[in-house]
Amino acid sequence: MAPGRISKWFKSLPQASGSGSHGPRRNDVGDLAPAAATGAAAAAASDLAGDAAVPVQIEVTRQGIIVMADEYMKSIKRFRVLVMGRANAGKTTILQRVCNSTDKPEIFDGKGNKIEDAVVQGTLTRGYHNIEHELVFKSNPGFVFHDSCGFEAGSTQQFDQMRNFMVDHAATMKVNERVHAIWFCIPMTDYHRTITAAEQKFFNECDTGHVPVIVLLTKVDALYLTAVRELLDGGLAIAEAKARAVEKQGELLEKWLTHIKHELDKCKYPPKGYVTLQKMHQENADCTALMQSTANVMNGEGLQKLLISTQQSNILLCIEYAVKKTLRRHMEVGLTDRLQVDVKKFEFALLGWFPSCEHI
Repeated sequence: MAPGRISKWFKSLPQASGSGSHGPRRNDVGDLAPAAATGAAAAAASDLAGDAAVPVQIEVTRQGIIVMADEYMKSIKRFRVLVMGRANAGKTTILQRVCNSTDKPEIFDGKGNKIEDAVVQGTLTRGYHNIEHELVFKSNPGFVFHDSCGFEAGSTQQFDQMRNFMVDHAATMKVNERVHAIWFCIPMTDYHRTITAAEQKFFNECDTGHVPVIVLLTKVDALYLTAVRELLDGGLAIAEAKARAVEKQGELLEKWLTHIKHELDKCKYPPKGYVTLQKMHQENADCTALMQSTANVMNGEGLQKLLISTQQSNILLCIEYAVKKTLRRHMEVGLTDRLQVDVKKFEFALLGWFPSCEHI
């Protein structure tokens, strides 16, 4: 998707005069006229900046806030996720699929120092795990993961560590250390106890603020054997049971998903979304649903763009969001308000949804 093709496609559209410079990479609306900002908006802009290098001379207007937000997003280099759930919930496998890798992640301490494999294995053998450690895959270093490692009921120390981590990383002024999303894994191998005291405690007591929580139903494939067993118990022959097992598996998944939603949506701090993951043990497993569910609950288009451009497993997602979030909006604004199109800024806005377009 070269910039020249986009320029050619828009030759017939009216051009903005005197706009030869490129806007910032994530500036989708930089060509709109500024309006006066309220005091609340100015305060929000100040809070947004954190430790981002925002020019102090920017006038506090709508346009100024747009530029400030753009500078803020440019300062965030990686998408950071906290992964939670019980032991053996398939968390590491999911992260491998997201990053298109079969290797184990490299592990770094909170200061960016790599931790040697022997040290990591030794601490895990002794049952110790540090949620502050960063898990990064060489195949896609744009993602940074933190693992709560076996979040179970009755472990007050683990819960307090997790909550302290969230408090520190949800609103830290160091923008590159902020957590952007939480994936809470519930394995279907434990379908008979999908919601335990651990889940109830987390969703009733842990306010994650602006950081959205998405529930991941993992190891859904385990329901296949349950489906076959229930069909056999219902009197079907083995051949017929196998033939109907996939349909029955879907019914069981829908049943337990409905149950989980019913229980968690009653909690004080319910999750923002739910997604079911199948065949994650396969190297070519599809993570599109996970990326879409996460992007759709993000606070702000900037973080959506960061996530979609970071994932490298599905270019169609990049195209979908570029059209839905940028192309459609620019066309609607242009037709409604008869604004001229700044092609250079428009190209940058589109390309921002795609991987490795930072310096185009």
